[in-house]
This record gives sequence, C-alpha cells and structure tokens, in this order.
Amino acid sequence: MDVGQTHGIIVTGSSGLLGSNVVSSLAGEYEVFCLDRHEPTEDLPLAAEFIPVDVSSDESVRQAFARIAKLGRRIASVVHLAAYYDFSGEPSDLYEKVTVQGTRRVLAASRELHAEQFIFSSSMLVHQPTTPGVPINEAWPLGAKWDYPRSKIKTENLVVAEHGPVPAVILRIAGVYTDSCDSIPIANQIQRIYEKRFTSHVYPGDTARGQSFVHLDDVVDAIRLTIESRAKLPAVVPILIGEPETYGYDQLQREIALLVHGDADWRTEQIPKLIARTGAWVQDIIPGIEEPFIKPWMIDLADDHYELDISRAARLLGWKPHHRLIETLPRMIGELKADPESWYEHHRLTLPSGVGR
Repeated sequence: MDVGQTHGIIVTGSSGLLGSNVVSSLAGEYEVFCLDRHEPTEDLPLAAEFIPVDVSSDESVRQAFARIAKLGRRIASVVHLAAYYDFSGEPSDLYEKVTVQGTRRVLAASRELHAEQFIFSSSMLVHQPTTPGVPINEAWPLGAKWDYPRSKIKTENLVVAEHGPVPAVILRIAGVYTDSCDSIPIANQIQRIYEKRFTSHVYPGDTARGQSFVHLDDVVDAIRLTIESRAKLPAVVPILIGEPETYGYDQLQREIALLVHGDADWRTEQIPKLIARTGAWVQDIIPGIEEPFIKPWMIDLADDHYELDISRAARLLGWKPHHRLIETLPRMIGELKADPESWYEHHRLTLPSGVGR
C-alpha cells in the first residue's frame, strides 16, 4: 500500500492563506486534519477533515488531538502554522498565549501521538539583519527588534528544548506573496505609488537595502518536501526558505512605478529618520484619515537588509524557488489596473474618491 495513503497530516492554522494551500496540496497524498479556530471559507478536499481548536486552550488542544488519536492514524507530520501576528507593533500577550504556549501545547500533543515529524513555521526575521552582498545562513546570529520575531525566537528555543523523540524542523520563511500580491508591505508600497502619494517618493533608510520574499506556492512546496524528507533529516534543524535574490527598496520602487505609471525614473529620496518618525506619528494620530501603514516603530527598521543563503534547503530538501518577485509584479499590478476597486477591497485598503475609477 502507498505509504502516503496510510499516514495522516495535522495542519494547524489550516484556514489561513498558507494553511489552506498546504491542505489542498497534501490532501491528494495524505489524510489531512485541519485544525483552526475558524472554519474554512471553502469546501475542503475529500481527504481532509476540519477539527475546531483554540491553541491557547489546554482543553481544546487535548480534545482535538484525542479525536485524531481515536482514528488510529499514523501521523507523518504536524505542520504547525498557527501563530499571532500584528503589524501595529503594539505589545500583546497573544504572542505568548498563542505563538509560544500554543506551540508548547501542540508539540506536547504531537509527542503523545508519536508523530514522525513536527514542522514549526518561523521567520527569517529571527536573524539579525545583514548588508547587501552578505547572505544570511542558518548559523547567522539571532536577534529581534520587535515582538513578532521575538516570539518566534522564544518558540524556536522551546521547540529545540521540548521536541523529545519527535524530529523537528524549523522553517524560517521570508515574506510571503502570491500572484495577486497578498503581502501587506508590497500592497502598501504599490498603493502609495499608484496614488502618487508624497510618501511614495521618500524613504527613511538606505534604498539599496531590502528583504527577501518567497511565493506562496514555493513555501507550500517546501513544506511538502520537508514532509517527504522526514526520514533523513536531523533530529532538529532550522532551514531558511526564501528567494536568494533580494531587491533594494529603490529597485522595487522603480519597477512598480514603471508598471503602474510607465515612469522609468521614479525618484525616491532618503530622508532623516527623525523627520520620518515625526511624520508617521502625526499621521497616526490625526483623526478622520485612513490609518497609515507606516508606523513610527517601523522607521528604525528601514535599514535592515535580509538576503538569504538557501543552500541548506537545496541540500536537505531538494528545494529551490520557482518564482521571482520581480517577475510576479506585472501580474499583481495587472490585477490592480484591471479592477482597482476589487484589488483595494481584497487588500483591505481604501480607494480614494476619483482614483482608478
């Protein structure tokens, strides 16, 4: 009998963008148990079952995993995607309750099920930034400046300490995007240029710096390959997942402006951080206008550069990305220009009156 058909996969955070695509990809080969607080928005594949769970609750996690245990399935992998994330930069106890302690609960339940593998979705942001031309590898020093990556570092340490007999893989994933965009920072950068805002011509950091991104389909592929490689991977291993080419902020600005406005010479000036921080603070407190994406706390991160060495992913998983952000931008912006209202609605942005109509 095909091994894939005798094994189950547990996916937490299964109703999210990444989780739902992981479920769809794996359901043809495995029986997939979809764990999430929210029911899926679309019908699940026949080989998938939704089980409600709140990872911040001991009892909820216990009940969900007990239900799976009763079925007697061998669990090939627990793909743990559930976590707390917030772009506001405000402190929240949910980082501890959901990301850290939620992982502890799911990991403990995975040990009881004798799962063959535990995959934790982390972030490349757990690493200290680098400089252009010096790619980060998995041995690069860790260090975080805000609560989201801090929670990931803390959770990574927990996984290393408590995985026990269950082999663990920590996937440090770059910023995810899709053909339709579905990336908050990219969508907001496109918005600023599309609307020709003043803020689309200024940046409070070195415009030659940027961060690595990765297409959603390539992340799903990396997770599938991680599961398939489970018998030969180390007992615990971090792996960076992202595109090896990082585009500087100015390069992206020019490419977006060319696609949106046909402007091949879009100018972006570097401004002092103090001015940028003050401007962001003023925008943030003025009533009656759309809440700006750029927050004062983001200003200090403007010089951070994330460029990845993905040789470990290639060596251990046989993985490489099949997409490039720069080649996907025309599809993103093509959708925007074809139907601005739908694009703005999809990205939860407010289309100004008279713009793109």
